[in-house]
Amino acid sequence: MKNKYDVMLILEGTYPFNGGGVSTWAHMLCNKVTNVNYSLYSINADFEEKSKYDLSDNVKNLIQVPLWSPLEPKELLSYGKKYYKTVNKKEQEDATEIAVEFIPIFERLLNAIYDASIDIEETDDIIFEMWQFFQNHDYKKTMKSMVVWKCFCETVSKVIEKDNHYEATLYDFTVGMRWIYRFLIPISIDVPKVDVSHLTLSGFPVIPALVLKYKYGTPIIATEHGVFIRERLIAINSSEYSFFLKNLLIKFSECITRLVYYKSDMILSVNKFNMSWEKKYGANPNKIDVIYNGIDSDLFVPGEKPAHLKDVPTVVAAARIFELKDILTMIRSCAVAKRSIPNVRYLVYGDNAAVPQYTKECNDLIKELKLEENFILAGYHDKPHQLFCEGDISILTSISEGFPYTVLESMSCGVPVVATDVGGVTEALDHTCGFICKPKDFESLGQSVVNLLQDDVLRKKMGENARKKVIDNFTIDKFIKEYEMAYEFIMNRKAQEPIYLNSHMQQEAMEAS
Repeated sequence: MKNKYDVMLILEGTYPFNGGGVSTWAHMLCNKVTNVNYSLYSINADFEEKSKYDLSDNVKNLIQVPLWSPLEPKELLSYGKKYYKTVNKKEQEDATEIAVEFIPIFERLLNAIYDASIDIEETDDIIFEMWQFFQNHDYKKTMKSMVVWKCFCETVSKVIEKDNHYEATLYDFTVGMRWIYRFLIPISIDVPKVDVSHLTLSGFPVIPALVLKYKYGTPIIATEHGVFIRERLIAINSSEYSFFLKNLLIKFSECITRLVYYKSDMILSVNKFNMSWEKKYGANPNKIDVIYNGIDSDLFVPGEKPAHLKDVPTVVAAARIFELKDILTMIRSCAVAKRSIPNVRYLVYGDNAAVPQYTKECNDLIKELKLEENFILAGYHDKPHQLFCEGDISILTSISEGFPYTVLESMSCGVPVVATDVGGVTEALDHTCGFICKPKDFESLGQSVVNLLQDDVLRKKMGENARKKVIDNFTIDKFIKEYEMAYEFIMNRKAQEPIYLNSHMQQEAMEAS
């Protein structure tokens, strides 16, 4: 039997410690792909005690990086180097080396963050030189040194003076430096050699993939679910951060996104919608392909409604309770539906403890609109393949998505969907399978719910069409086969030639011919 490839799957806040669409996707790969052994590189806010999933035998290694823990990751976990060596390095650190060698690199990084016109090769060189520096110097002592703090304050102050339309407080500078410190922590962590790095988002988790590329020339595959930079822009702009912090976080995120697209050897989007964002931030179109998510259509099958819901017009949703799922709009759509169907019931299954403040907003709105009997935040459902059969229809009200599993799962169960037109939703769901509405348009969403619940013939026909579309286009076998081919392609292509040529080399090749 042929040897398997070793792939490092790099994740942030998802698999294997948290649920959601990306975790569903990752779990399928780890269980079903036959030509790969996986290492999981899991970046989390804090140290996680226990995996939420039973890991496949294909998972040979699990590396956890708690990015925001009070203790440094290296103080909590071993990454292949003895702790005493790390302590010795701290004790031997020379402040002069930091000032002479590191400060010029750090200043260039700050300028690259704020200047989008800087050539992406320059950004790549900066990160490479920073990685080289931390091969022989302690990250914590360097980044927390006074000279680095002064460099940050002075360099960023010049940017503010140039723009002169906003100010920054000491608090702003402190938080800004803390963000940079935390996001870059993986640059100092050694990672085991693998054949391929596989990113699950085009953001800061690229750093361990860059380390592998710098050290071993390891090719990078990036799978784009919801577009990282789009979702980051939505979150930042709706936050209560000062203008200074919003601007810094946007600029830094955009800088890293461009670097991901530049350094990736293959970009596999879960939908066509994402491609316009990828190209906007510099991705070479020749590196982009689409692999749609797939589901087990033998598991997600039509079924009978539970007896206690037989006579209750029921709308189901599978959604983590947080801002991007826009549960507030879903609640308002329920109020619209209740005007025509007084006993309508929405059952929303998903983690309701992830963002407590947002859950409170949802509960407050439910009470305000007097929907306590109509809208239920039902928490975790331990049998997702049975979840959608509890409803006559399902609903999705997200303001951002990749290619949502919940839509495919509902369709596979023969349950038509009312959904917002975001991400790749319309690449799965069309007018024969459900209704598409604009994001935040709760009147349209609510009326679509009413139309489906009150028309048995239409609902039945749409459910049949939905099931057929999944079987024809979005099965798990097709999904897995395409990823196996992608891994095979990247390994064979690597042995023959670079996956792509940069623009300078392309120009030279054209001139030579």
